[in-house]
Amino acid sequence: MPHNYRLIVSCPDRVGIVSRVSGFIAAQNGSIIEANQHSDLDTGRFFMRYDIQSNALSADAFRASFAPIACEFEMDWRLSDSAHRPRVVIMVSRESHCLVDLLYRWSAGELDCDIPCVISNHEDLRPLVAWHGIPFHHVPVDPRDKAPAFARTERLIEEAEADSVVLARYMQILPPDICQRYAGRVINIHHSFLPSFAGAKPYHQAFERGVKLIGATCHYVTEELDAGPIIEQDIQRVSHCHTPQDLVRLGRDVEKSVLSRGLRWHLQDRVLIHGNKTVVFS
Repeated sequence: MPHNYRLIVSCPDRVGIVSRVSGFIAAQNGSIIEANQHSDLDTGRFFMRYDIQSNALSADAFRASFAPIACEFEMDWRLSDSAHRPRVVIMVSRESHCLVDLLYRWSAGELDCDIPCVISNHEDLRPLVAWHGIPFHHVPVDPRDKAPAFARTERLIEEAEADSVVLARYMQILPPDICQRYAGRVINIHHSFLPSFAGAKPYHQAFERGVKLIGATCHYVTEELDAGPIIEQDIQRVSHCHTPQDLVRLGRDVEKSVLSRGLRWHLQDRVLIHGNKTVVFS
């Protein structure tokens, strides 16, 4: 049976990288199904993503054979095996639109992952999650002392063996230790273009400002609030005719689509973090 792998590479840019990597894959009787490359001229950094099909090498054998080339070119690299389905823990509060959309796309096969559990600081969405046959964990957060709740949340994520965590309108700020432990693996949807209209009721703020565009931002979570590398953004044009309720409705539509695209690209190893930016081979 053929094996499907994804080779993800970031390294200093120089002549011969593509030739050397492609030649290695061919020598291993492998086929490149999809190839993506990008050179950052400002930083001199090269980025590569290859979809590979091979009848010869196991993942471990591929990694062992490729290691000398990676060392030669000073690569930061990883190899993903399609035989492994990523495990994604979803965290929510009360708003359901992003969770409903993700669960639909997951059940329809659009998101190639397993969802071992959903964690929420409220009970509101338990029936929805249970209907999909997914374990639901209620972890209330005491505003006077949040540490016990987040300690339990971290244990649940660890027990779920999560590869990634998605904050699908989870309205709590994750503590620094979780951000550090899962760096580059926690995805959030923000209800505006960052950093505009931060805080409560962003669509009402937008209405007061008379904006003509509203949007949403999917980004990785870091210790600095709403300042992590951006994965995807989108907009919806509005006018003076729209009410705050219209903006909320339209904003929810944008949030759903932006989050699902960002998560899908993340699961497909299409997002490479570069400092506080990303290279996205969409």
